[in-house]
Amino acid sequence: MEEFRLKIGEADVSAVFQQAESTKATIVFAHGAGAGMRHSTLESIASVLLSHDISMYRFNFPYMEAGKNRVDSNPVACEAIATALNDARSRSDGPFFLGGHSFGGRMASHAVVDLELAISGLIFCSFPLHTAKRVNTSRADHMDQIQVPMLFLSGTRDSMATPDLMNEVVQKLGANLHWLDTADHGYKVLKRTRKREDDVFSEMGGYISAFVDSVLAES
Repeated sequence: MEEFRLKIGEADVSAVFQQAESTKATIVFAHGAGAGMRHSTLESIASVLLSHDISMYRFNFPYMEAGKNRVDSNPVACEAIATALNDARSRSDGPFFLGGHSFGGRMASHAVVDLELAISGLIFCSFPLHTAKRVNTSRADHMDQIQVPMLFLSGTRDSMATPDLMNEVVQKLGANLHWLDTADHGYKVLKRTRKREDDVFSEMGGYISAFVDSVLAES
């Protein structure tokens, strides 16, 4: 594991790169709005992806590094993602995917559109399609401009991704969607009613690995 500092505009943020023993792809993965790159959920996602030969590059957005509660503006967040992707290219041969949890994944989609980033695919974990008060699909309006394959992983109990609206968006985009059994937005599951025997992060790792394999097979 490499730990280092990353210069994003005027900000200096923490970043980490975990190289898989036999790397088939590298994902630059952005954290959610409420917790940084060291959060246990991101650590769990990184661990399971490494077991699938996928290297993981993580970083803090400037607001998180500064200890602020208000997230960065779209331009700042997009610049952070582009800078991280560029740095990842100097540490791994790729191919490269972008993604993130919640806010991080949403900003990755904007970065691809606004900055025309060249990547192999996008992976959205708990994509925040809407808030609890504004249940619509406006957050996905820009995504029809994305030309690379996309994978959405959404919990069946995620209050920020109403199933009918998520299915509508995914169908319109021609993207891939897998529902995580009994998981909520933060990947907490209902153990008594969960039908799968593996944990939610293993479930996610299997879907992501299969998606990466399918993208690479078609490239």
